[in-house]
Order: sequence, then C-alpha cells, then structure tokens
Amino acid sequence: MHKLVKIAFWALAIVMASPLVAFAEAAADAAVSTGLPYMGFAIGAGIAVGFAGLGCGIGQGLTAGNTTAGIARNPGAATAMNTPFILGMVLIESIAIYGLLVGLLLWLKLP
Repeated sequence: MHKLVKIAFWALAIVMASPLVAFAEAAADAAVSTGLPYMGFAIGAGIAVGFAGLGCGIGQGLTAGNTTAGIARNPGAATAMNTPFILGMVLIESIAIYGLLVGLLLWLKLP
C-alpha cells in the first residue's frame, strides 16, 4: 500500500508539473503575458470540475443505492420515495453544474 501511495504521489506531481514545460516557450514579444501566473487558473479549473464530478458521483451513488435498498425492503413505499429521490438527484446535479461553471469561468480567464 505504501508503494501505491508513492506512485500515485509522483504521478500527480508529474502531471501537475507538465504545464511548466508548455509555458516555458512563451513568446517574449506577446501582447498578453502568459506562463506561470496563468497556470493557476488552468489547474484551478481542472480541480474544480474534477472534485465537483467526484463528489456528485459519490452522492448520486449513495442516494440511488439507499433508495433502491429502501424500495427493496418496502415495495409499497416506492411511490412515496420517488419524489424525494428525484429532488435529491436534481440538487446533487446542480452542484456538479456549479463546479462546471466555476471551471469554465476560470478557463475563460486564461488569455
């Protein structure tokens, strides 16, 4: 397990450092400065969308699993569980849309 954590850490470090190579050859006479100051926007956009998708996927899985287990225990309550289930899924999905919105706003901030 310890080796797996080390491998995951170094893989993440390499992925996070790879934009440095792309920004290293920025044109010196560019009208808009690019490079290291703007790398935070790109990384922030990716992290915002990634964590929003991860959290919403976990939330939707737990909601669907618990609703299915409740219906399996008491099939007569399926109609009573349907409305809160759909409402919960909609609210969870709105959080994913907020994450996407934050990611897009950060991405559009790039020059």
